[in-house]
Amino acid sequence: MAREVGYSKLIRPTLYILDLLIITLLSFFFLTENVIDIVFVVTFWFVLSISFSFYEVYRFTKIIKIISLLFKQTLLFTLVILSYLYLKEQYIYPGAIFKYFLLIVVVLFCLRIFLFFLFRKYRVITGSNYKRVIIIGANKSTKKLQEFFNNHPGYGYKFMGFFTDSDDFGKEGTIKDSFEYIINNEVDEVYCSIKDLPNNKIKEFIEFCDVKLKTLKFIPDNKGLFAKNLHLNYYDITPILSLREVPLDDHLKSGIKRCFDIIFSLFIICFLLSWLIPILGLIIVLESKGPIFFQQNRPGINEKGFLCYKFRSMSINSRSEESATRNDSRVTRVGKFIRKTSIDELPQFFNVLFGSMSVVGPRPHLWKQNEMYGTKISKYMVRHVVKPGVTGLAQVRGYRGEIETRDDIVNRTKYDIFYIENWSVLLDFNIIVRTVLNIFEGEDKAY
Repeated sequence: MAREVGYSKLIRPTLYILDLLIITLLSFFFLTENVIDIVFVVTFWFVLSISFSFYEVYRFTKIIKIISLLFKQTLLFTLVILSYLYLKEQYIYPGAIFKYFLLIVVVLFCLRIFLFFLFRKYRVITGSNYKRVIIIGANKSTKKLQEFFNNHPGYGYKFMGFFTDSDDFGKEGTIKDSFEYIINNEVDEVYCSIKDLPNNKIKEFIEFCDVKLKTLKFIPDNKGLFAKNLHLNYYDITPILSLREVPLDDHLKSGIKRCFDIIFSLFIICFLLSWLIPILGLIIVLESKGPIFFQQNRPGINEKGFLCYKFRSMSINSRSEESATRNDSRVTRVGKFIRKTSIDELPQFFNVLFGSMSVVGPRPHLWKQNEMYGTKISKYMVRHVVKPGVTGLAQVRGYRGEIETRDDIVNRTKYDIFYIENWSVLLDFNIIVRTVLNIFEGEDKAY
C-alpha cells in the first residue's frame, strides 16, 4: 500500500526474467536441446516459485532468508525435474545433471548476493527507493526500531521522527500531532507501539490510515492482540506486525493479473464490441439524441480520477452525478434492457485495456459517494488500494446498483475488502463465472 519510489516496482519482474533466462540457457547446454522439454523445465520453475513464494522478498528480508528460499526452491526443482526425466524414460549422464543443478545454485546464489548488496548500496548513495516512516510511542522496542532505521539506510527507510505524549527528548510532537504530520510530510508507513496506545487510539490510527491510504504496522508487546490477519516480520531483532497484506502489492501477482486483463479485454473488444458497438450505437441514437457512449470521471486506484466508459442508457440530463434508482425516468427503453443485462458496462473493457480498470475489482463509485461514505463507513477508502473492476465480489453477492440502506454500503465494503485481502486468480475466475450466470438468471437490483 505504500508509495513506490523510482523503479522498485520493476525489480521483481526483472528478477523473474533473469532467472528464467538463466534456467533456459543452463537447460539447453547441460540438460536437453529439446525445446518442449525446456518449456516444461521453465514452467516447473515458474509454478514452484509461485507455490512456495520464492520471490516474496522485501527490503527488510535477511540475506539468510533469501539463501534459504533459494536452496528450498532448487531442491524442489531438482526433485521435479528428476521425476520428469524418469517418467519420460530419458537418460542423461549423471555428471551433466550434477553440473546443471550445481550451476543453478551457484549462479542464482551469486546473483542474489550481488543484487542484495547492490540495492542496499544504491539506496545509501542515491537516497532513492525509500519509504518515509514515523514511530508512535517511546519505549525500548521503539528505540531499537529507530536505531535500525537510522543505522541501516540500505534497507530503504527514511526515519522522520517519533511521536509520544511522554516528555521524551527529540520527539516531533504528541500523538495527536502525528495525524497532521503524516499528511503534510507524505509519510508512507506508520509504526505504532501497542504498549503505548490504548485500544481506542489504536482504532483511531487504523481508521485514519485506511482513509489516507497509509501502511500501518504494529510493534507488539505482551498484550493480547485484537486484530486478525496480522503478519509477523523482523527488522533486525525487532518484531513488527503488519495489519494488512495486499496480495496485489506483489508485483509478480499484479503482473499476472494485468496480463489476464489485457488478454481478456482484447478478446471482448475484438469478438464482441467490434460488432456490438455499431449495432447498439445506432439503436441508442435512434431512440434519443446524444452520444453513443457515456463517460464520467470516477475515483480509481489511490483515488486518482479516470474517465469511466459506458453505453449511454439515459436521455441527456443534468443529474449525471446521481445514481439510477428503481423506475428512473431518465433511463430509456433500450437503456432498461442494457442495464438489466449489464451490457452498458461492456465499454469499460477499453478502460481495462488502457490500464485504469481491471476485469475484477471493487466497482468504481461516484465522487459524491466517496464524500458521503469516506469518513462514515469503516475501511471504505481501502477499496482504492487496487484498481476498480468491471465486476466484483460485492456485485456477484447481490450488492450492486442503488444504495438504499446503510447495510448496502457496509456489506459492499466488507466484500470489497475481503477481495482485496484474499485475491487469487481462482477467485477472479469464480467472480467472472458468477457474473455471467447472474446476467442470464437476472438480478433484482439491475436497473
